[in-house]
Amino acid sequence: MTGLPDTADAIVVGTGAAGMCAALRLKSLGLSPILLEKTDTFGGSTAVSGGAVWIPNNPHSAEVGHSEDSKEAALDYLVAEMGNRMNRPLVEAFLDAGPETVRFLERETEVRFAARELGPDYHPDLQGGTLGGRVMDPLDYDARKLGPALSRLRRPIPEFTILGGMMVGRTDLGKLPKMHRSIDAFWHTLRVVARHAGDLLRHGRGTRSVLGNALAARLGKSVNDAGIPIFYQSAMEDLERDETGRVTAILIRRGEVTHRIVTRHGVILASGGFPQNSAMRSAVMSHATEGEAHYSMSPEGNTGDGLRAAEQLGARRGENNLNPAFWTPVSLLRRPGGREVPFPHLFLDRAKPGLIAVTDAGRRFVNESASYHDFVSGMLAAREAGARRFYLICDHRFIRRYGLGAVRPFPGRLGPFLRNGYVTRASDLPSLAKALDLPADRFNDTVARYNRDAALGVDTEFGKGGSEYNRYLGDPENKPNPCLRSIECGPFYGLRVYPGDIGTSIGIVTDAHARVLGADGGPIAGLYAAGNDMNSIMAGSYPGPGITLGPALTFGYIAAEHMANAASSP
Repeated sequence: MTGLPDTADAIVVGTGAAGMCAALRLKSLGLSPILLEKTDTFGGSTAVSGGAVWIPNNPHSAEVGHSEDSKEAALDYLVAEMGNRMNRPLVEAFLDAGPETVRFLERETEVRFAARELGPDYHPDLQGGTLGGRVMDPLDYDARKLGPALSRLRRPIPEFTILGGMMVGRTDLGKLPKMHRSIDAFWHTLRVVARHAGDLLRHGRGTRSVLGNALAARLGKSVNDAGIPIFYQSAMEDLERDETGRVTAILIRRGEVTHRIVTRHGVILASGGFPQNSAMRSAVMSHATEGEAHYSMSPEGNTGDGLRAAEQLGARRGENNLNPAFWTPVSLLRRPGGREVPFPHLFLDRAKPGLIAVTDAGRRFVNESASYHDFVSGMLAAREAGARRFYLICDHRFIRRYGLGAVRPFPGRLGPFLRNGYVTRASDLPSLAKALDLPADRFNDTVARYNRDAALGVDTEFGKGGSEYNRYLGDPENKPNPCLRSIECGPFYGLRVYPGDIGTSIGIVTDAHARVLGADGGPIAGLYAAGNDMNSIMAGSYPGPGITLGPALTFGYIAAEHMANAASSP
C-alpha cells in the first residue's frame, strides 16, 4: 500500500517474524493493525535466516519421539545457560506461551512447522538439555501463492543460493553434494533445478522458499489474506505521548516528508535491533570500538530505530547480557563489481573433519565444531590475549568434499575464489604459513598435533567432536570421530574470518507482557517491544538453534494479546 493513514487501531513497526505474528494475532482478536516497513521488502531478518524456531515442549515434539520434554526441563537448561542473569518471569512467559503461539499460527495462518527428531541444543550436556524436539523448521513454501506480493518478499542472501537464486534447504544440503554418488540425490537435484529454471523464466526469481524465507513467505501470505496493510519505505522517527504518558502517535518519515499516525491502542516495536548502526554497535562491542572489523548479516534497515525512539521516552536497554549480540564468524567475499560482503560460517564447514582454526600466532584457539556464537566468543577471548587475525585451514580433500565458506563442494568451481583472493592456496604447509604471515614452525606443530589427535579420534586440545551437538554437524561417514580427520592432502587452503553477528541481543527492557518499561520501572502505556528490539530473554547467551525466532514469534503474540485485552477493558 502507498498512502499512509492518519489513524490506526494498532501500529506494528517491522515485518519480521515478531511484527507479522503480532499483527496476525491482533487481527484475530478483533483489532485492525497496520504494519510499517522501513525498506521496500517484507520479511526482515527472518527472510534471510536459517528459519529455526526454538520452542520447548512445542506441539510437534511428541511427533518426533520427544514427548518427555517439559517446561521444567527447559527451565533447568536455561538456568544452566544464564545463571542469575535469567529474568525468570519473562522466560516463564515464553515457555508458557510458546506452544500456544505455534498452535495459533498453525490453526489460523499459513505457517506450518516440523520438529527435528535430531536437533541438539547447543550445550546438550547441561542439565535439561535435549537432543531434539525443541527445534522446529518451517515447511518449504511455494511463494507463487503470494501473487503480486512475491515481488515484496525479501530475497535470501545471494551467496546462500545457487544457479542464480535457487534457495537451498536442509534436505537439499544432504542431497546436492551426493548427486554424483546417489541415484536418489541425483533425481532430487534434477527436480529442484528444473523447478528453479521454470521460476526464472516465469517470475525472474526462485519461488521455492525454504528456511527463514519460507517462514517469512508464509507469514506474509497470511498477512495479505487477513487484509492487514503493509506500508513500505516508512521509517519510524519518533513516538508521541499524551498528558497521561500513554503512547498515542508515531511519526513516520518517507523521503523528505514526515507523517503522523495516531494509534487508538498502542505501538509494537519489532524493527530488528541495531546491528547495522555502527555507532550504537561500537558502544557495546569493545572489539569494534578499538578498530577491529565487525560485520553483521542483518538487513540494512536494522539500525536501532525502535530502541532510539523508546529511549527518548525513558525506556531502558538491557545491561546484564553475557554478550551484546548473537555472534557468527564471517569471511569477506568480493562480489562482481568489487563490493565486499560478509559470508557467515554457521554450520556447513567448521565442524567437518579436516579443518582447524588458528590465530596469527599459528595456534588453534577454539573447538571449531562449537556453535557459531561460541566460536566467536573464542575469537574475542583470543583477541584479549593478543590475537589479531584468524584463519580457517584445510586441505584439498576437505574443500572439494565439503566446501569452505562461499566455496561450494565439488562440482562447484574453486578457481574464481582463488583468483579474487577469497581463499589462499599453497602447495605445502610452510608455503601456506608464509602466504598467511604465520610463524611456520608453530603452525606446522599445530597441524601435526591435530593430525595425531585425528588419527586417534580424540581432540586432546579443544575437544572437537566431543559433544552430541558437535557430532551432529560432522560427517557421520568419517570414523571414529565425525569431526576429526588429518590435514595432509595438499594443496592446502587458508581463509581469513572475522567477528560478526546475526543480530543484537541488547534491546529494550520489557515485562512479561512485552510492555516497555520506563525509567521508574513501570510500563510505558501503549508501548510494546518484541523480536530483537526487545532485550533478549536469553540474556546474551545462545542455548540452541532458533532462540531468536522462537521468542520473537512468542512475544509478538504476547504483546498482541495484552494490547487486545487492554483495548476491550472498560
